[in-house]
Amino acid sequence: MPIISVFYGMTIKVYQGDHNPPHVHVSYGEYSALVDIHSGKLLAGSLPPRSLKMLREWLKANQAEILKAWDSACQFKTPKKVRPLA
Repeated sequence: MPIISVFYGMTIKVYQGDHNPPHVHVSYGEYSALVDIHSGKLLAGSLPPRSLKMLREWLKANQAEILKAWDSACQFKTPKKVRPLA
């Protein structure tokens, strides 16, 4: 599963050939979650509130790039990296 970004201890990945809705897999220490790319809604798992807030900020700021990475992964292509939250 390709890593598309890493920031503030969070690792964000997309799985190749994954299912809808478009989402990212996030790991942060002992936490892991699936988060919808469009809405920022937590689909599964958990993250600390501050980390989830930062992730949602990143999703909003980079949505087009993240969706391109998602599309590439769904086509079993290597997605491009997405700039981290600064």
